[in-house]
Amino acid sequence: MLNRLVLGSGSLGQGLIETLSDRPGTLEVITDDESRAETFVDNGVSATVADPTDEAVLREALPVDTAIVADDNPETNVAAARAVRAVAPDAMVLAYATGDDDSHTTELRQLADKVVDPAAAVADQLLGRVDDTGLQKRLLRGVLRSIDRLAVVMHDNPDPDAIASAVALGRLAEHSDCTVDICYYGDITHQENRAFVNLLEFELRNLSPEENLDEFDGFALVDHSRPGVNDQLPEDLSVDIVIDHHPPRAPVEARYVDLQSDVGATSTLLVDYLEFFGIELTEHVATALLFGIRIDTREFTREAVQADFEAAARLLPAADLGMLERIESPSIGADTFEIIASAIANRKQEGSVLLSCAGQLSKRDALAQAADRLLALEGVSTTVVYGYQDGTIFVSARSQGTDIDLGEVLRDAFGRIGSAGGHADMAGAQLALGVLEAVEEREESLSEIVEAVVNGRFLEALDNRTEQTVAGVYAHRHDADEYLVPDEELPDETEE
Repeated sequence: MLNRLVLGSGSLGQGLIETLSDRPGTLEVITDDESRAETFVDNGVSATVADPTDEAVLREALPVDTAIVADDNPETNVAAARAVRAVAPDAMVLAYATGDDDSHTTELRQLADKVVDPAAAVADQLLGRVDDTGLQKRLLRGVLRSIDRLAVVMHDNPDPDAIASAVALGRLAEHSDCTVDICYYGDITHQENRAFVNLLEFELRNLSPEENLDEFDGFALVDHSRPGVNDQLPEDLSVDIVIDHHPPRAPVEARYVDLQSDVGATSTLLVDYLEFFGIELTEHVATALLFGIRIDTREFTREAVQADFEAAARLLPAADLGMLERIESPSIGADTFEIIASAIANRKQEGSVLLSCAGQLSKRDALAQAADRLLALEGVSTTVVYGYQDGTIFVSARSQGTDIDLGEVLRDAFGRIGSAGGHADMAGAQLALGVLEAVEEREESLSEIVEAVVNGRFLEALDNRTEQTVAGVYAHRHDADEYLVPDEELPDETEE
């Protein structure tokens, strides 16, 4: 049990005492202000009227794990810090610096483990709102206020990070008097993602490629950065806002652009926006953003940085952790298990690389689950699972090593004939089948030709990246390339 001791009852001390009284552990206050001590006692806090600088008084309060020196008198704070150091040398000492005398603050820094300087804290807060970053964020508010009806568009088949980011940006836009639609193309078929949307009761609009977009006078892209690339917007669409954490592979044009590839999730960026503009975190939005960060950083094990941890810490008090457990444990449909079973049955292993064609798909999201499960096989460090649906080959890849960057390997393999990209340990690709589907007059089945194209190209790209041979040459390694749709007809990157 943590034993806390507060010495003094200045303006900061009163706020700290109110906060600490709700936390586990013991709390004792020593103050020479009798009226404030009575108030603390009335509120259920143990308080003693005594000199907080008296070593004998402090010994009566032992043991102490954390001592907080929080009087408004700088001389009292220095004397109290000195006294607690004498009677409890191993305690963690936090001290409040007040007054204009730098000598008191200097001495406090020598005695305490941490010194809180309110003047500096206020200055940092103000500077944070007027520096370049603060000015940039205010430009976003200006753009939003110029738009009457905004479409916040996620990438195709959006994941939790994209959904959470879009919902958060929509909340910010509503506070700027915009009418907002949270939009996406494609499908949300992964059972975890469906549970995420349904349980948090988000209203999302599923757009069709033929839909007229004239009703909107503004467009924002989240978790991707270019119209027509991994969404079905017109490539020449004028975009107003882009917020993304993926490094762009081509110039990004919009009235407001925030691309920060040094964080692990776009949700992390939106937490900062909501906090900057003072917008309250509702339970559902906080839960969504926390889930988005956790998923995109793979529980803070992939590309997570300090900003991701800090954002999660800010979200945690407002989030519904019970809801997160329900989202993460949804029921799994029989068709998903069938696709996973096909991937297991059709697997081929070349060294530590496992490749598998699951054939015709009823659910493309099952590929990612299959790739995750197959990665647990002994001797496997990389999995590539793929199948085809509605004229498109979908590829999902996973890796648990650090020797290769899967996103780059998939771009090398499929970037010129389709859409490919992702992270170092999780990536995906999409290729148009083209006339590969017309195989009635060929001896090979469609699955065999797809397998030849995907396996051959991936292993060749991996060979070039690692500069070593990891597999033999497949019979149709290059022969099937002539059937694929040319690269200019497809986007040049993807988001799984």
